[in-house]
Amino acid sequence: MKRLSLFLLMAVFAFACSQTEQMADSQQSDNTSTNPYENMDFPELNDFQKPKVETFTTENGITFYLVEDKELPLINVSTRIRTGGVLNPNKKTGLASITGTVMRSGGTETYPADSLNTMLENRAASIETGIGFTSGNASMDVLKEDFDDLLPVFIDVLTNPKFPEDKIELAKKQQKSSISRRNDNTQQIGIREFQALIYGENSPYGRTTEYETINNISREDLVNFHDKHFSASNMMVGIVGDFDAEEMKKKLRNSFGELPSGDETTLKFPEVDYEPQSSINFIEKSDVNQSFAMMGHIGGMRDNPDYAKVQVMNRVLSGGFSGRLMQIVRTEMGLAYSVSGQYGMNSFYPGMFFAGVMTKSSTTAEAIDAIIEQIERLQEEPITKQELQDVKDQILNSAVFEYDSYEEVLRERMSNEYRGLPADAFEQYIEGVKATTIEDVQAVAQEYLNPDNLQILVVGNKEEIGDQLEKYGDVNEIDISIPEPGSGEEQMVEGDAEKGNEWLSKMTDSVIKSGTKLNSISLTGEMNMQGRKMPMTTTINYPDAINQTIKGPMGEIKVNYEGGSGTMTVGEQERPLPPQMAKNLKSTLNRSFLSIALNADSVNPQYLGTEEVDGMSYEKINVTVDGSNVKLLLDPETHYPDIIRYKQFNPQMGEQVTVENHNSDWKIVDSVAYPYLQETMINGNKSGEAVYKSHKVNK
Repeated sequence: MKRLSLFLLMAVFAFACSQTEQMADSQQSDNTSTNPYENMDFPELNDFQKPKVETFTTENGITFYLVEDKELPLINVSTRIRTGGVLNPNKKTGLASITGTVMRSGGTETYPADSLNTMLENRAASIETGIGFTSGNASMDVLKEDFDDLLPVFIDVLTNPKFPEDKIELAKKQQKSSISRRNDNTQQIGIREFQALIYGENSPYGRTTEYETINNISREDLVNFHDKHFSASNMMVGIVGDFDAEEMKKKLRNSFGELPSGDETTLKFPEVDYEPQSSINFIEKSDVNQSFAMMGHIGGMRDNPDYAKVQVMNRVLSGGFSGRLMQIVRTEMGLAYSVSGQYGMNSFYPGMFFAGVMTKSSTTAEAIDAIIEQIERLQEEPITKQELQDVKDQILNSAVFEYDSYEEVLRERMSNEYRGLPADAFEQYIEGVKATTIEDVQAVAQEYLNPDNLQILVVGNKEEIGDQLEKYGDVNEIDISIPEPGSGEEQMVEGDAEKGNEWLSKMTDSVIKSGTKLNSISLTGEMNMQGRKMPMTTTINYPDAINQTIKGPMGEIKVNYEGGSGTMTVGEQERPLPPQMAKNLKSTLNRSFLSIALNADSVNPQYLGTEEVDGMSYEKINVTVDGSNVKLLLDPETHYPDIIRYKQFNPQMGEQVTVENHNSDWKIVDSVAYPYLQETMINGNKSGEAVYKSHKVNK
């Protein structure tokens, strides 16, 4: 393809040069010629002929859609299944998504995951599966010559997934990792919490996947969910590509015809109990200097007769760079980095109407007011003829891309039938746009927009925003902290307090010699994570600051933390430290043996007797740090804390884990002892180590 592209480019260049020479010669011989392109012949562009979609239904209930496309020797199979995340019970939110992922990643009994991946790679084919909120899907892209061999494989993946435990755990870890990062991005926070405001946080339309809901999901849940919904009566199958329709029908009947019909799934979409109301809601994100604001209310349904008129109105308000929000709020007033909006009209449940803006903290209220003014303006005065014409041109000119491929035609047809829309729903929409008048736009704005009852949500820096939001009413602060299963379940440990104080005093004197005032410690060494060694330097300024530099394989990483917040610099790019990372740094610092020694008067030491580890007997004490128990296993001779053990929430695992820091190779510098080898164990498995070369005190 690269050689062909280069050849064509050279041919075009040669042609252009020859044409230039010919035109120059022509102009020299005929000075009366004014347009050298007049005599050039250009072929007419080929029209896109919308293909015919053939349909048939097998006795077991599968409806098939066929579109022949002989242009390339390729065949695409797309399947839509009547299921979805809406069917998840609240306590197992995420079940459908994980089921859709592991159907493919786990392979089948006949085609295990590794064998399946190798087979598809060798044939330049792909098979994918997934389950969204309102439907499931599976697809296969394959060369024509491999279709007969791989169609049974595709059907096996679709109907007989193996669901191995290791792939389930991997999918659950991926979900948990996503949960741990969900509060990093301001706009993602705003959109997620705005949905909860409109629909209710316990509604399937506004609920959020949590660590606990993922932990509640078992392999049996996946098997039952799949068996209940992935039957013939719930399937639609589309085929587009290089085939003969009659031959393909025979193949499909033979391949899919034996699948059990099963019970037809009824998708239950709860009604939205929405009461128009105005409210002002705030989410604190202290690591930003901008605000993200969303405002709106409930939207509508796709089958509304006014659908086309509402979408024209929506384009006038927020249709990209030509919409009023962009033109006025961003360009003329300079209040927004980005501004957008949408009047959502869904097929199965009401959409949302919203407008969103990213603005400086100091102009938060001004930007909100500017958007509300534009919403009210749509109701109070007619739009201009030019605005109406511009919007119609945008919609009609972009309509050509709706059917720019046979795959799009097939996808649109299947989507319409799945959602209960007529086959020509898009054509009806286009005709509705053409018929929309200036009066129609104002009428639907008055009927469907409610600027007096907007729910407003702001994500930003409270200190920088100040009291701007109070003009909209009593501010409701929303807590977005991520629930951590098992947090707060630790009980107070009781032992011998007198001996606890005695042994803690011995430990303190062993690591910080009497009379030494420890203000800071600087360390140099390297971190070993998964076999990768990375040089690092760390400086801890007590009681609450850490500066660390790590030289990783992709460059230098610098972390600066102090008093609950900080920054991370990767290369030349600096960004605020994510709140979860700042929290973890604070906890790590407070649980360190030097910090415990410096705060010996407030950690409630309790002596718990002795414990033997790897043939060594240790004196064990428990201290309380930030409400959690930390156990110190002290060498009875040196009094060093050779083992530090505690419970900690692990975001990747989504549960409380037991962490052990094993300390050895102690060295004393400037009257402060430090272990030059630190090994970290999680649930008994080694997760990393740090090897130090030097440490300095108060420098």
